[in-house]
Amino acid sequence: MNSVRNLISDERRARMRESLTRVRTVSIFDKLGDRVNSFSPGDTIIFYTLIVLVCIATLSGLYSLEKSLLVQVPAYGGTLTEGEVGSPQFINPLLAITDADRDLSALAYAGLMGISGSGDLVPVLAESYTESPDGKTYTFTLRPNAKFSDGTSVTANDVVFTIQKAQDSGLKSPEYADWSGIGVEALDAHTVEFTLQKAYAPFLELTTLGILPAHLWQNISDEEFSFSTLETSPVGAGPFKVTSVSRNSSGLIQGVSFAQNKYYALGRPYLNGINFNFYSNSEDLANAVSSGAVESAYDVPSDTELTAPYARIFGVFWNPSQNKVFSRIEVRKALSLAIDRQNIVENVLSDHATAIMGPVPPGGLVKQVPVQFGDYTEAAATVLETSGWLYDGSARIWKNAGAKQTLEGITLRTSNVPELKNVATAVKTDLEKLGIPVTIELYESGDLSQNVIRSRRYEALLYGEVIGRDQDLYAFWDSREQNDPGLNVALYANKTVDTLLEDARSSTDQGTRTADLQKIENAIASDYPAAFLYAPDFVYTIPKNLHGISLPQIITPSDRFATVASWYRVTDTVWPFFANNKK
Repeated sequence: MNSVRNLISDERRARMRESLTRVRTVSIFDKLGDRVNSFSPGDTIIFYTLIVLVCIATLSGLYSLEKSLLVQVPAYGGTLTEGEVGSPQFINPLLAITDADRDLSALAYAGLMGISGSGDLVPVLAESYTESPDGKTYTFTLRPNAKFSDGTSVTANDVVFTIQKAQDSGLKSPEYADWSGIGVEALDAHTVEFTLQKAYAPFLELTTLGILPAHLWQNISDEEFSFSTLETSPVGAGPFKVTSVSRNSSGLIQGVSFAQNKYYALGRPYLNGINFNFYSNSEDLANAVSSGAVESAYDVPSDTELTAPYARIFGVFWNPSQNKVFSRIEVRKALSLAIDRQNIVENVLSDHATAIMGPVPPGGLVKQVPVQFGDYTEAAATVLETSGWLYDGSARIWKNAGAKQTLEGITLRTSNVPELKNVATAVKTDLEKLGIPVTIELYESGDLSQNVIRSRRYEALLYGEVIGRDQDLYAFWDSREQNDPGLNVALYANKTVDTLLEDARSSTDQGTRTADLQKIENAIASDYPAAFLYAPDFVYTIPKNLHGISLPQIITPSDRFATVASWYRVTDTVWPFFANNKK
């Protein structure tokens, strides 16, 4: 009985609490409504305005809190319009001969290895590779997902076909010299092996060569190769694929459009596409950049430019076979010291270069020979006078009675391009301060190469050398490379340097190679076979809203596309947890 009474009592108390709460709640809102109703019209407006402001402030605070916690990540979308001087002919890594050819080939094709934004070699179509202890055998395993832009798989047979085609003397590929004598074999559908006759440290750099699809090219003869429609409608495994090509009335390519390649082995690019517009000269390109007709271009300075070191060096190379006085080291040294490199860098090249005194470009592990400053003319004259030279002011000739030699007028030959023409003028000014008249002769690039450089018909040559990322200097400074097609344009001969050059290119130990390169830099610089002047910067103009660009050391301008798959113009905001899984 008591339990029943207690149960009834509990139910009554619960109903009473519910009733009181309802009454209290109603009472609070009733009182609030009564209070608002008692407001004057002006107070009512103020009250509701404050309510709205409180709501807005609360929502804004919540939105700001959310924004502070979210992170911005790249998103898919957007295109880029690039401008360039020249007109491409071959979108083909085996036949590319111009910068325009190489640029388009870099987007359409991919190699076993590629270049990272820091300049390191990284696997692209390859998943991994191994190197034998003697440095003569390299074995690559292809990525299972590696495909060409038509959706077909990249196989070891495609790699073998591409390399053997590069080695085909009938094709006359610019890649022939690099690949000649290297064995290549498909071990299975996804494994390919390269065999070298002797260890060659820069070999991995060669494997950045774009791979062609054998199923499309294998039945095309050498004679038909350069005329195939695949030259301008390529199928490759690069980050982008060609969608259209436009030509002018003369049949020259004036525009090429690319779309993203969804099959790209390293992931779908963020940009939807890249459009190229080609111009006949640098002035037209600069005007197109200024007008906004194109958004990006290299060698066109602007307020939104990126710079990277070029793996190139420029200098005045002395030819002792044309002027015997250049066989004397004090003469070469004096001529080198007389040139104000910093003036050239600052006033001729607008600070887009680095002054140098040796053959290795800056940006690597080699310590640069210091550039000397001071009274350049006085320093040069002291070197000559210390070695027995006297200056005849009336005849404007330096004479060495003991050696029965004279140092008088010099003819400086170079390419007829604005940069080198201006640099040559600066060199002329400095050497004439030393009392040596200088005559400048300008040549079109083809004429200079064919009729001056190849025949070694110059006494002084203002010239640039493209040094590979591996910094292999053999072709430029080994004594066996003095004659064409060698590139030892200073006709330099030093047995110690010859040995170091061989050791540097055959050593598989990076520490040993770096030490050898340092010795080469120091030895050549101290012999003054050339007045090394500067290493130029690569200048790349881009739009302000293009992100994700990382420029490595530039060997050829196409290296600017090393990380093109990661470039983006569109962004999205996500929670940090999802940021790493965005692509």
